[in-house]
Amino acid sequence: MGELSAAEVVRAADPVIHDVGSKFMLHPETMARAAEQGYANGFAFYFAGRGGVLGDVDADVVAAAFGWFNPAIVRAMWDEGVAIGGARETARRYNEACAAWGRDHLTGVDGLDRFATLADQVASAADGSGLPLFAGWRAEPRADDAPGRAMQLIHVLREWRGALHLVGTTAAGLSPVEAILTNEGEGQAAMFGWTDLPDCSQLKDRQDKAQAITDRLSATVYERALSGTERAEFAEVASNIKAAVLT
Repeated sequence: MGELSAAEVVRAADPVIHDVGSKFMLHPETMARAAEQGYANGFAFYFAGRGGVLGDVDADVVAAAFGWFNPAIVRAMWDEGVAIGGARETARRYNEACAAWGRDHLTGVDGLDRFATLADQVASAADGSGLPLFAGWRAEPRADDAPGRAMQLIHVLREWRGALHLVGTTAAGLSPVEAILTNEGEGQAAMFGWTDLPDCSQLKDRQDKAQAITDRLSATVYERALSGTERAEFAEVASNIKAAVLT
């Protein structure tokens, strides 16, 4: 097996981690598991489950940690979700749902044990300063089985990349709605609860700057966490996961 640079593994693996994590979050099976736990509104499960690692906090704290969402949407969904199961308990249930989704969709993927080991090295090497949501998920327990553990670590690394990007968009001078509009557009902004959307076409260079900051911060951790050979291994199994889940 060859070697990859830190920048190469960012390009190869980070998009897979993002997309697989997103698929778990929005998948009908995840929504069905939410309903089984008493969360009739799957999005209330999402907000309370994902944000529950922050503890019993006000919704504004969750909105600050998530970034990009309209705070009014966060408050409505957070308050509904924690009223059902509480913050920490809903996070525990969300973590279990993540592992269960991994068993359903990653079982049989070549290299999952090794991927989980390397993913854990990356998560452990990352500095949690200013990244509370990532730090919260990194501290959660992991499943014993390879598919469940690998999926939970995909979620952890997705939170890491997302938190880094929130740092990047803030550093580039983008507000939450501007960050969405200059990246994924009006449809995604509406999904995140924004209305009366401003024209942000003149701010595209700021999004490019934010992406560059995010990639650089991510690459710094891959550089110190993994050798060149390990980075190639990590990217190879990420490709296997992509083939199993995203194609």
